[in-house]
Amino acid sequence: MAFEFFGFRPYVSMAQRRAKALREVARLQKKGRTITPVNLDGRLIAKTFWGKSWCENLERYSDYANRLPRGRTYVRNGSVIHLEIAPGKIDALVSGSEIYEVSIKISPVARARWEAICKDCAGAIDSLIELLQGRFSKAVMERICRQQTGLFPSPNEIHLDCSCPDGAYMCKHVAAVLYGVGARLDQQPELLFRLANVDEKQLIAGAGAAPLKQKSPASKKVLAGEDLSALFGLDLADNPRPKKARKK
Repeated sequence: MAFEFFGFRPYVSMAQRRAKALREVARLQKKGRTITPVNLDGRLIAKTFWGKSWCENLERYSDYANRLPRGRTYVRNGSVIHLEIAPGKIDALVSGSEIYEVSIKISPVARARWEAICKDCAGAIDSLIELLQGRFSKAVMERICRQQTGLFPSPNEIHLDCSCPDGAYMCKHVAAVLYGVGARLDQQPELLFRLANVDEKQLIAGAGAAPLKQKSPASKKVLAGEDLSALFGLDLADNPRPKKARKK
């Protein structure tokens, strides 16, 4: 009672949280609800281009700097027991002292902005499979990940809500869900386009158009699992000049 009087909730151990989460999941499944938890393989939250790009986009903004570390801890210990992505919306359940409901709304990508992305990337992405696997040139990667004008949302395009008593705009439960989206994009990258309310096929519709200009050769491909921060800092060697023939 003393904890509640001063505004603090009594400490709940991780074992107690897990037991409560399992009971809640069982109750919801019994009611016929499909539950899709965020389960990580190891400590890495995201491993592919789309998942890592989503997480790195969040970490670029100082608005989120204070709350994101707690969110990483929560998603790593399996606290996001349900996460569902729909056009413009993310719904989730997070296990804490209680089971909290998180709702996040993402503003759709403006039509002019999406058309500019498609125009700049025209001819540089050969197939839908290549797109979803994140296998394309460095120039396309930089264009898609560009702050404010790229595909990923900025803080003013993300509207957050959680049922927990934390008065902060971004609580640790919301932060965990945002990281959970990155983990989910590893498995289903197409959900990013559903969330942004755009059609990913439009990125490959202009396959015959002139590709986005880039410093590296047009045939250069980037593997999806590489570290993006390191990748953007690579120095590309110039093509070697042909050797002159010796005079006899």
